Amino acid sequence: MKGKVQIETVSSIVLKDNPLGDPRRRDIPVYLPPSYGTTRGRRYPVLYYLPGFTGTSRGTLNYNPWKENIAERFDRLIEEGKSPEAILVIADGFTAYGGSQYLNSTATGRYEDFLVYEVVGYIDDKHSTVRHPEGRAVIGKSSGGFGALSVATRHPETFLHVVSHSGDMGFDACYVSDFYKFVGALEKYDGSPAKLLAAFKASRTKDGFDHGAINTFAMAACYSPNEKSPFGFDLPCDPRTGELIPAVWKRWLAHDPVHTAAKNAGVLRRMKTLWFDAGTKDEFYLHLGARRFSDALKAAKVRHTYEEHDKGHFDMAERLDKSLPLLASRARRIG
Repeated sequence: MKGKVQIETVSSIVLKDNPLGDPRRRDIPVYLPPSYGTTRGRRYPVLYYLPGFTGTSRGTLNYNPWKENIAERFDRLIEEGKSPEAILVIADGFTAYGGSQYLNSTATGRYEDFLVYEVVGYIDDKHSTVRHPEGRAVIGKSSGGFGALSVATRHPETFLHVVSHSGDMGFDACYVSDFYKFVGALEKYDGSPAKLLAAFKASRTKDGFDHGAINTFAMAACYSPNEKSPFGFDLPCDPRTGELIPAVWKRWLAHDPVHTAAKNAGVLRRMKTLWFDAGTKDEFYLHLGARRFSDALKAAKVRHTYEEHDKGHFDMAERLDKSLPLLASRARRIG
């Protein structure tokens, strides 16, 4: 690479004593562009990338001779003259359940605060960054795409550019089918969610567990935490029939971008960049939620860009060839 990647280690205060016992020290890879450090006083815009569910910061940089990781991709785009230079930071929101949705939750920990205050603060203190919301962008895929939208909406004082690739939205389309898989998986454990969760936690490898079933636990920990529950969260469905529990489901929908678009319209209008996409072959039907989100934004007169492509959920890395240069260009600002 022409630029370089260095691994920063952030020792979190807000994640100390988190309820799942996950590490408070997180490795945060930082890509520094080719000219970094060559011009005294120059500051660079910063793009914060949020990995998806089960993704980690270091895992995002895994070497594959046949595929580019995100740092290699961004480096190539800069070298080819397709993107301005920027710093790229890869955040970490991994939990023992697979992910945090980058939310604060009593069931997982304060991952939103970790990103917005600790990681951003650390990067600004250590690197030559544009220390202004117009100079920061947040981007993610899948759960990371949801996280990017969620964090930017609640923290326009930190981020004014956001891109979501196949972000979780339209929860009835992307999550409800998992609830039926969850009920099916319970058959092996005498219909007991507690036994399934205990087996998952105890297993050294997680390959034998149904993704939909574990995803139901993980999302419940993020969207419907309850410190009085034996799990630390409330399940959104009846574990015997799969029927929705209305009071809990309402708490989930309070996080769904489709359902919150009108309420958050004022903040979303402040975004300098609000851009999202989804593939028409998405295995979790996230393109249906994205269409509805776009419709809701249009109704609320929020300027945005929505694009569809012909890929699925797992084969759309090339979309970063469009979003990374877009953000690097729009976040340029004299610091």
